[in-house]
Amino acid sequence: MSNLKELKFCMKDFLKLASYFMNICIVTETYPPEINGVAKTLHTIAKGLKELGHKITIIRPHQKGQPKQSNDTEETIVPSLPIPGYKGLHFGLPCRARLRSIWKKARPDIIYVATEGPLGLSAINVASKMQIAVTSGFHTNFHKYMRHYRLPGMAKLAERFLRKTHNQTLRTFAPTKEVIQQLNSMGVHNTRLLSRGVDTQVFNPKKRDAKLRQSWGAQSDEDCVALFVSRIAAEKNIPLAIQGFEKIQTIKPNAKCVFVGDGPERERLQKKYPSFQFAGMQTGEALSKYYASGDLFIFPSLTETFGNVVTEAMASGLIPIAFDYAAPKQFIQQDANGFLANYEDEEDFLKQINRAFELEHLWPEIRLSARQTSEALNWNTIITQFAEELKIAFEENKTQF
Repeated sequence: MSNLKELKFCMKDFLKLASYFMNICIVTETYPPEINGVAKTLHTIAKGLKELGHKITIIRPHQKGQPKQSNDTEETIVPSLPIPGYKGLHFGLPCRARLRSIWKKARPDIIYVATEGPLGLSAINVASKMQIAVTSGFHTNFHKYMRHYRLPGMAKLAERFLRKTHNQTLRTFAPTKEVIQQLNSMGVHNTRLLSRGVDTQVFNPKKRDAKLRQSWGAQSDEDCVALFVSRIAAEKNIPLAIQGFEKIQTIKPNAKCVFVGDGPERERLQKKYPSFQFAGMQTGEALSKYYASGDLFIFPSLTETFGNVVTEAMASGLIPIAFDYAAPKQFIQQDANGFLANYEDEEDFLKQINRAFELEHLWPEIRLSARQTSEALNWNTIITQFAEELKIAFEENKTQF
């Protein structure tokens, strides 16, 4: 009799546990092997959700010359077209019939639409008609990109599109409270926080490489190396990065300035500024060494929703100089673990470079503090909270039908 009771309790626990695990479908315009912050974030989240026991499927566009990514998730590749001005990147085409067929064969419990392109919008529409719970993510400030591509009149249109798209979902996840406020001011409802972590084993000061520094012309550990790590494109505020590097070389003539990344502006800049190093795209262990081998991290971008590169730089022991918004606002403490300029104030940004050198005698302490800040950014906690929010949205959706 006691064995029967124990069996009943075990069955209850099993059913309770089984009901927690979900079939989660992630729809995204970008995913590894593409190299960008959104792709890297989504891969980390997908991997973390799978480790928690959830089944993960990915729906993404075909990217020219890129194979199916890996065996750690099930992927469906859909037709795509090139993104104008973004060499090598494609956006997914609307494919309602294909999505309907996929989800009829294997119905997900919940869908996370990570990007707001045509593919994402068609996924939201199909999910709604099939009464599948659907949530969305806000990873990229596309409406802020417009001014950098001489399309300022498109910003309001982009905002209306974003508002309409996100308000069709049960939740819109954003990386900072600041971005949530921005979305709310645009009329986006039901926003939730999905912060970002950083892998402090991958990004680590211990990976500092003397030979790599020497290849940049830094003859000793005392020579200053300033890094810019990002896509080399207009929306990253490249002109101010150039001014920042020139300011550094005015203060420290022997300083070395290194651009890490690729993009449409690289070739032109490389010809115009031969005194700067252009390392191209770096990934994995090589990227870790590049970070750790620098001293200052210059990040003048004004279009981020978060800015993963900032926390990666801090984890690597670099001293960040950035504008007071997104990840820098959340994690940089002035003069303690980095330097913050007033948002959009380019003169103040250059002043913060001066300030950094005024406190050069404190750089060891500032670098250590930056590293310690990053150690609190635990991906496991963030992904567990995300899974719980998805479960709540799934349960809410069941009550609506």
